[in-house]
Amino acid sequence: MVGVFTDLSKTPGVFRILTSQLTAKFPSGMLSIALMLHVEHTFGDYTSAGIVLACMSIGQGVAGPITTRLMGVWGMRPVLIATSAVSATALTIIATVHAPLVVIGAIAFIMGLFTPPITAAVRTIYPKLVPGHQVAPLFSFDAALQEIIWIVGPVLAVFIAAIGNPALGLLVAAGFMIGGGAWFISAPQIGLVRIPRSRRRLGAVLTRPTVLLSTIIGFLFVASFASIELGIVSIYGHDGLESGIVLGFFALGSLIGGVTIGKNAPGPWSLVMRSIIVLAGTALCLLSFNMWWLCAVLLVGGFGTAPMISALFTMVSSTVKFSETAESYGWMQTGHLIGAALGSAIAGIAVDASGPLGAIWVSTGFLVLTVIVSGFAARWAPDLRGVDATPIPDTEPIQIPVDLPSEPMTLPPTDDTPKQSRFGKKRRK
Repeated sequence: MVGVFTDLSKTPGVFRILTSQLTAKFPSGMLSIALMLHVEHTFGDYTSAGIVLACMSIGQGVAGPITTRLMGVWGMRPVLIATSAVSATALTIIATVHAPLVVIGAIAFIMGLFTPPITAAVRTIYPKLVPGHQVAPLFSFDAALQEIIWIVGPVLAVFIAAIGNPALGLLVAAGFMIGGGAWFISAPQIGLVRIPRSRRRLGAVLTRPTVLLSTIIGFLFVASFASIELGIVSIYGHDGLESGIVLGFFALGSLIGGVTIGKNAPGPWSLVMRSIIVLAGTALCLLSFNMWWLCAVLLVGGFGTAPMISALFTMVSSTVKFSETAESYGWMQTGHLIGAALGSAIAGIAVDASGPLGAIWVSTGFLVLTVIVSGFAARWAPDLRGVDATPIPDTEPIQIPVDLPSEPMTLPPTDDTPKQSRFGKKRRK
């Protein structure tokens, strides 16, 4: 980690972007649990919580490729400012207004629809900030730092719910969304990096196998997280601090994995090996609900989390044109968020039907599918070990003047131009 930190610190602006986007995305770490606790506290069941989380995630999924593509049309700043304002407003309404479940679900959908595309923006910027050999380590370092969000966020959300009203956690998340978003949006690099307007139709990037498979794998992988998160929370209830501690250990394992395993550029079978680590830790949760057992096995399972996410983004970054990167990340984000929606909804029903064990079985099932699809994807996954992982450069057509003479032009000879002698042979002056 020290080596990666030292290497990246030589590039100006990298850590400003890293820290500001981390602050802007901090609500991601606490929002799911805070919203789940608030809805469960309000309506009295986890099915309602799963439905509201699903509405939010579906909105995020729909918005993903659209808002990221708009950044190439309008620029990053206008899109980020507008989405941050609307999303934070919707979140505040959910926290302060008592309304029927259908209304809360509709507002959650709007909030998701205007989620700021910070992940796509920052991961589009990264390949332009550092040399090619630093792209994979930067993606991994970023994925590892995200785990700070998932270490502190769940604990903070549960702590706020335990000492006060769960709605307060939503207001804190809205505050981070506005304050952190303003810090990130004001970074000079946001104005310096311009995303070229894509010339292809919306969704055309999915014809690239790496983008499609990364989207599907991310969908399954994140669905497993949403399922086990809801399962762990249901073990201890909306006022139990233990759930935040357990999920914090899961994130801590991911942080350690990100700066050890994840710093290495991925090969074709890296996705399989890294997802197997997460599957092993999750499956072991089925043996006991003892808090320290859960902390231990999820700490180990977390070793594969950040490296897995890093490998997916690096694989896409190295195989698409720069003008397609933002939309590609948008589709990946859509896969992640639809996975979160489906995982939360199925896990909520499983908890109400058979208790927390049902949610953990759901999570394990999603991870088994992740391993299978990752094995299928190995034939298309690039071997990036020792290879430049920057996006493919965009090429522009050369504009030829229409008023060029139709006859070839004869240039006067120069000192280096071969000349014809009277004997018919070429000589140099």
